[in-house]
Amino acid sequence: MIDIEKYFKKSDLLPAIIQEESTGEVLMLAYMNRESMKKTLETGYTWFYSRSRQELWNKGATSGHLQKIVSIHGDCDDDTLLIKVIQTGAACHTGSHSCFFNEIKGEF
Repeated sequence: MIDIEKYFKKSDLLPAIIQEESTGEVLMLAYMNRESMKKTLETGYTWFYSRSRQELWNKGATSGHLQKIVSIHGDCDDDTLLIKVIQTGAACHTGSHSCFFNEIKGEF
């Protein structure tokens, strides 16, 4: 069993970057608490903590747009996760495949 406590030393919420395994596209960013991380590890599907509703949610439970986990990696500081998934349908609640569709234009 994985010791998940090391991921919650800095905060009770852990950012999780969700990436499509087959393409490398970043789909979304969400947060996990201890309980959602445990459910994610137990079920093989993503579970998150909603900061606005203050409750757990299973991605795709109502829409059918599930995220089957392929791999999970922690970053070097153990304070962010990168979760590679097989995405069914849209990842974004707007219906877009990825939540990152608003380009910010500028001279960089």
